[in-house]
Amino acid sequence: MRKTKFVRSGLLSWVVVGLFASEVLAQGYPAKPIRVIDAFPAGGGTDIVARLIAPKFLESQGQSWVVDNRPGAGGIIGTDIVAKSPPDGYTLLMFSGSFTVHPSIYKNLPYDLTKAFAPVTQTSTAAAVLVVHPSVPARTVKELIALAKARPGRLNFASGGSGTTFHVAVELFKSMAGISMTHIPYKGSAPALLATVGGEVDLTLIPMPSGAPYIRSGRLRALAVSTAKRDIAMPELPTIAEAGLSGFEATNPTGVLAPVATPREIVAKLQQEIARIVNMPDIRERLLGLGAEPVGSTPEQFGEYIRTEIAKWAKVVKAAGLELQTF
Repeated sequence: MRKTKFVRSGLLSWVVVGLFASEVLAQGYPAKPIRVIDAFPAGGGTDIVARLIAPKFLESQGQSWVVDNRPGAGGIIGTDIVAKSPPDGYTLLMFSGSFTVHPSIYKNLPYDLTKAFAPVTQTSTAAAVLVVHPSVPARTVKELIALAKARPGRLNFASGGSGTTFHVAVELFKSMAGISMTHIPYKGSAPALLATVGGEVDLTLIPMPSGAPYIRSGRLRALAVSTAKRDIAMPELPTIAEAGLSGFEATNPTGVLAPVATPREIVAKLQQEIARIVNMPDIRERLLGLGAEPVGSTPEQFGEYIRTEIAKWAKVVKAAGLELQTF
């Protein structure tokens, strides 16, 4: 009996010590620069949001928020780096909606998104915009569909990589419209955007924050946005659903993930600070001007959002008839 009480008392002591140690760790955090891996090239939606956070984080926390672009394999390489990093709060991952598509596209991912990471917060959500190079003789979604039907397989579209959100979204667009177009994958949304601007490809579906400057300058022609409602940045653009494909919807979320065993106190501190930053009046104004809406959700809300998105894209992949790929 005494031995049992001693064991229980000892276990309780270790739990108390562990909790105290976690609190002390969180109070002193961050004590050095934080490496924030963006699994895509500079200039994409995740990169833009990460770099907006950086100066505000340094200002309030006294430590740098260092954005480290590690593109490759549609975001899988950078994501895997963070999945295998120490869970100490000093290596984080910028979340992209593409991560929720990967489980349905790749049969041998080196990590399980829902098990390898601790959700911190969703930072923003943005519309994607369907754009064409000015040389493409289509000014509406209906005209683009008619053109594709008249030239089966001859129009080509860029994406940020096979299995990314907007690759799959365009595949769904093709399926719903009954058209054939050729997919040209790039190593990130920024190279895909520049390829469209340069006329290497005919069209792409691109995050609004990345595409807006090129649309406003006339270097790209915008046809419609991908969300269920019109975008505040360009309210004159119809939605793809309004333009003829009822039910079509695809968004571009960003967020922050940490390795799964990161102490809860550190996750909570990060969530509080990042959510505060993205909702600061000046950052909020900049995000809205780029067509992105700040969020700042709790870890629990973000985790549920990720699970919901994985299930949604699994249905889309099945409806589009896409085949499983090998990483």
